[in-house]
Amino acid sequence: MNPEIAIVEPNTLTALGLRELLGKVIPHALIRTFRSFAELVDDTPDMYAHYFISSQTYFEHTAFFLERRPKTIVLTSGSTPSLPAGIPALDIYQDEKSLVKSILQLHRHGHPHVQKEGEGPVLSAREAEVLVLIAKGLLNKEIAEKLNISLTTVISHRKNIVDKLGIKSASGLAIYAVMQGYVEADRI
Repeated sequence: MNPEIAIVEPNTLTALGLRELLGKVIPHALIRTFRSFAELVDDTPDMYAHYFISSQTYFEHTAFFLERRPKTIVLTSGSTPSLPAGIPALDIYQDEKSLVKSILQLHRHGHPHVQKEGEGPVLSAREAEVLVLIAKGLLNKEIAEKLNISLTTVISHRKNIVDKLGIKSASGLAIYAVMQGYVEADRI
């Protein structure tokens, strides 16, 4: 069954950006956005596997979210006052790469839907090497030099990876590489 995730955030751009990013990290999830706590409550709030909520919403409705502590992730600006133990925070003012790493770290803190284990097509050993180097941010030319292969061969491997995975962007390939264990999140 696909997990359902609620984002409760009054800032439309923040909510849409987080939904897009979570959609890449958890492609099998159904992600809904709510502008206010009232909108969430009007829905069926207990059906969600996770709540990504603004810090303001958390502090205004602490009792509701404390009962749902394992499911709650508070969106912060890095300077939010201390949260109670067991409530993870996600600093939304990070660059995209750091934000993806932070989301992937949530898996280690009891949020298992963030990682989809053991799925996906099999890559050849060389494709896996190329994927790891893409995830680390290397350009095609740098990959060719590092693996001592031609630029055309790198482009061919990259095309095969994209065809097999259906992921075109470098950030999407990096997310996939981390989720499938090709590279540690701390190493990209």
